[in-house]
Amino acid sequence: MDSEIRAAKPRDRQYKLSDGGGLYLLVHPNGGKYWRLDYRLGSKRRTLAIGVYPDKTLQAAREVRRKARQALANGIDPGIQKKAQKAAESDAETFEVIAREWFGKFSQRWSKGHADKIVRRLERDVFPYLGRRPTKEITAPEVLAVLHRIESRGVLETAHRAKQNAGQVFRYAVATGRAERDPTGDLEGALPPPKKSQFAAITDPKQVGELLRAIDAYGGSPVVKAALQLSPLVFVRPGELRQAEWSEIDLEAAQWVIPGSKMKMGFDHIVPLSLQAVQILKELHKLTGRGVYVFPGARSSKRPLSDNGTRTALRALGYGNDEMTPNGFRAMASTLLNEQGWRPGVIERQLAHSEQNRVRAAYHRSEYLEERKKMMQAWADYLDGLKSGADVALTLCQDR
Repeated sequence: MDSEIRAAKPRDRQYKLSDGGGLYLLVHPNGGKYWRLDYRLGSKRRTLAIGVYPDKTLQAAREVRRKARQALANGIDPGIQKKAQKAAESDAETFEVIAREWFGKFSQRWSKGHADKIVRRLERDVFPYLGRRPTKEITAPEVLAVLHRIESRGVLETAHRAKQNAGQVFRYAVATGRAERDPTGDLEGALPPPKKSQFAAITDPKQVGELLRAIDAYGGSPVVKAALQLSPLVFVRPGELRQAEWSEIDLEAAQWVIPGSKMKMGFDHIVPLSLQAVQILKELHKLTGRGVYVFPGARSSKRPLSDNGTRTALRALGYGNDEMTPNGFRAMASTLLNEQGWRPGVIERQLAHSEQNRVRAAYHRSEYLEERKKMMQAWADYLDGLKSGADVALTLCQDR
């Protein structure tokens, strides 16, 4: 196995070298080699990140696998155990340590998407400010300052959820004798009620990468998963996506022509398909290609996916309406493409935004088409980079 690992070369797509028992080496296209351990706890499948090869040797990775088996035999989640061990290096009375302990005890009752979202919220928004503070010393004004930081990003619903999670941690600390009271109880009415946003969107590149990884790990309907995977790649409105028909798509030409009868402005719209989009559609064609709709409904293949299909899936992944909606993928693309210097006219044409001159709109469905093809492929490559965790924030416009 050692010689096979040393000889492993990067390919166009990441691949695995298995050592058995759930242990494998993940070889990325960038040449990185990462140890991972897949395991099951009850009915849930999880993955433990072990380390980077060769810093973490084969022998060391196998030792982690052995200890993980022991933990599982005792009903302990190795992933939670790993995080708890790291947290134990600090004072056991701090907010982060108690929060991770609380999470470890209760997260097995939740869906994976819900659990992941809670821990991401705590790690991003709460731990940096309260994590090292002794839990019993944290005051209501300190918590409110954290919530105001979240609110200032325009995600009020997330601030309310962070308050709820913090309160659960404080109450757990009280129950275990490490705090005297829950300061979030003093914050009733301190935040305005959340306002739902129909077009909430994630536009921070790091968070975009997190979202894309979450979508790839979605365990629900493969049709809904494919719709989510395609959403950031095509810039269309949710209704246009879910009503897509196979007769409109030419996989050989890598092009989707949406008829004007389905478009908001009433004119045909061309969507150049990136290599990544074509691959998603080819895989989906094996499942739904015999029917009319690319994304058929769950109850009848003669009807398209329901308008709540992808929205419900995003919520299952832990993304509320104030953070990400199906229509938010358009805002995500528009924001990042504009920030990275692509021509606004090209972006607007691909988004099929309203054209004031309807005659011009009718005769210019192919306007900027070559540049749009280039942009769509560059965008798809950029998203792949974000998904892998690479710093690609300045590479989107290169070589145009």
